[in-house]
Amino acid sequence: MTHAGTLLYSYVKDGYETFLAGERELAKMMNLETGEVRIGASDMTLQFYLLPFLEKFHQLYPEIKVTVTNAPTPQTIEHLLQGRIDFGVVTKPLNIDSRFEVSCVRRIQDVFVAGEKFRYLKGEQLEYKALEKLPLICLEGNTSTRSYVDNYLKQRAVYVKPEFELATSDMIIQFAVRNLGIGCVVEDFADKLLKNDTLFKLSFKEAIPMREMCLIIDTRSTMSVAAKKLKELLKTEL
Repeated sequence: MTHAGTLLYSYVKDGYETFLAGERELAKMMNLETGEVRIGASDMTLQFYLLPFLEKFHQLYPEIKVTVTNAPTPQTIEHLLQGRIDFGVVTKPLNIDSRFEVSCVRRIQDVFVAGEKFRYLKGEQLEYKALEKLPLICLEGNTSTRSYVDNYLKQRAVYVKPEFELATSDMIIQFAVRNLGIGCVVEDFADKLLKNDTLFKLSFKEAIPMREMCLIIDTRSTMSVAAKKLKELLKTEL
């Protein structure tokens, strides 16, 4: 190498090596040998929808880091707006605009469940007004589930004041098993205990209409290659 070439090489060497390193890392990302997916999900959507897909994705791409931000639907939408997550799996009702792409993935049913202390109610065809005189166990007010049930009851002039307001549906089930009140949950959470008759569903003259879990994406943001691949895996099952 000439003197001029040696002088030039001393300046470009570090930059060239950095460029090659970047090219190698980019190739790894494109081949899903590295990368990260950031998902927003509630306890419910994680447990009753997402978990099997995450297991399959990890088997296919074990080097991809998956971060799950656990939060209620309104907070998950806020995380999506702020770019903290790639997409969310949430439950209706949704207060969103046209910038979001929404794909519904499964239906869910809200129910009221109770334990042995309230066995006298089993088989009765109740009016929702009866809930005003019963001790209720509900989710906290900042969740789509609580908003949906409250609005449904208010449309029927039923106004309830829960005895307990809890952060998770799993805790509602535990309180109901201990006869601390009537639990308001999505039926999936109580399924095993309903089948073995530890809990039972209260019957009403009309059921609360079913609602949906949804995959939600901000169309104005850019997804990582890994996030796009997981989204494709989820959508193949729609």
